[in-house]
This record gives sequence, C-alpha cells and structure tokens, in this order.
Amino acid sequence: MSESATSGSGVRGITVASAFAGMRSVAPVVFRAGCPDCRGRFELGANALRLAIGASSRTTFYSFTCPDCGIAVRKPAGERIIELLTGGGVSTLRLHSTV
Repeated sequence: MSESATSGSGVRGITVASAFAGMRSVAPVVFRAGCPDCRGRFELGANALRLAIGASSRTTFYSFTCPDCGIAVRKPAGERIIELLTGGGVSTLRLHSTV
C-alpha cells in the first residue's frame, strides 16, 4: 500500500506519515478511589471501573473491586463524576426502566 493517495482528479491526498505526524503516546488515565470497608486508598485504571447510568440518582453509580480486600464497592455518581469517568474511558452501562 502506498504512503500517499491520489484522488481521481489527480490531486495528491494526505500521506499516512503526515496524518500521524506529531502524535505522541498519552499516559493512561487513573482515578483515585477508596474502599469504605478496609479504608484502603489506591489508584485504578479505567478498565477497573464500571459506570451505570439509571433514571435516578439512586440507580446511577460507579463500581469497582477493592484491590486490597477484594470487596465489591458501589458508590453514587453525580453529574461531575459521570463526566470524569466517561471522559476517562470507563465502560458505561445505561439502565432503562421497564415501565
């Protein structure tokens, strides 16, 4: 495959090398969290967290497993937390009511 493309009108397109020029690797996002059971404090990557967005504040939460004691932790997620977690690449589950 060629590094450059030419359109049907003979105009040269952008090259693969120039399209990715200047890109750098980015450090993965980490989130600070705490366990209410063992009181451990730690940092978690986006892949260690799950976000559930429901119809109310009672059904909107994030969860993770404490790396220190192994307990499943579930905490409420307000608008700001939702924004931070979704922006950081956390998997999101949208809960729908059956009514």
